[in-house]
Amino acid sequence: MKLPVLKIGNLVAQVPIIQGGMAIRLSTARLAAAVANEGGIGLIAASGMEEQELRTEIRLARKLTNGRGIIGINCMVAARAFKNLIVTAAQEGIDLIVAGAGFSRDIFAVGREYNVAVVPIVSSVKLAKISEKLGASAIVVEGTEAGGHLGTQQSIKEILPDIVKEVKIPVIAAGGATCGQDIVDLLNLGANGVQMGSRFAASEESNGARFLKEMYLKMTKEDVVQIDSPVGYKGRAIRSPFAQLSLEGRAPKPVICDACLKHCTHQFCIIRALSRAQQGDVETGLIFTGANMWKIREILPVKEIFRRIKEEIEAIEG
Repeated sequence: MKLPVLKIGNLVAQVPIIQGGMAIRLSTARLAAAVANEGGIGLIAASGMEEQELRTEIRLARKLTNGRGIIGINCMVAARAFKNLIVTAAQEGIDLIVAGAGFSRDIFAVGREYNVAVVPIVSSVKLAKISEKLGASAIVVEGTEAGGHLGTQQSIKEILPDIVKEVKIPVIAAGGATCGQDIVDLLNLGANGVQMGSRFAASEESNGARFLKEMYLKMTKEDVVQIDSPVGYKGRAIRSPFAQLSLEGRAPKPVICDACLKHCTHQFCIIRALSRAQQGDVETGLIFTGANMWKIREILPVKEIFRRIKEEIEAIEG
């Protein structure tokens, strides 16, 4: 099978793969640039960053791609700094803005003002149609298999066909894809592209600490759980000691509140918990994961990940 290109507005990705924007600081310039250099779309996770830090990451990604790759950001709508971060990225000439963990109408005005492609993450036909009407260049349709904050408990394979029928803009499927066969299955259901998070979290270029990546390789299918996030959504995570405390309602409440979210239940500080995991503290950190992360058994360079995916897809008939 031959992979199609992915067109989002004026952008053309030679490989229809978007790397998921994984916060906090898991998806930074090095990972995004490596994906973009292989013909995919690389995303910098802006949530939890300061504006100047985001500018620095975007500029570094441009340098690492020699200004030729497609680089975007992913940002949580639930973050209080959301508007400032997407405007900062737009001012830096980012190629596209992907927004999840909530739905924002403000983002479309920013997209028009700066001529930046806007790509909301949705999990329903209703939000898909609203996104198209408001001017989205594409949408990411996320099923329950995805990592992090979840907008649905339905499988991507259940919701994808219905959404594809209802919109004319490109549809990128997200949730559970770790290999070439997964990508082909989603493309055959009508997706124009596929977003992959877990496979790139477990890459050499991912900005996660060694202990975090070792945790990915040690986990089993039974270690995948859903916790209640302070953001107000379910969150898919690895059953770490911290996640277990959360499941039992005993996660330590914040001593200091940075007021980083628009709305927060204050069950625990999710920004700090995710940051601890990224830095390698797998005991007191929250480790977000996709449903199929347990299938990944090697930490590989992005170039090798793409090579294997292409090889797997070329071997599939159809």
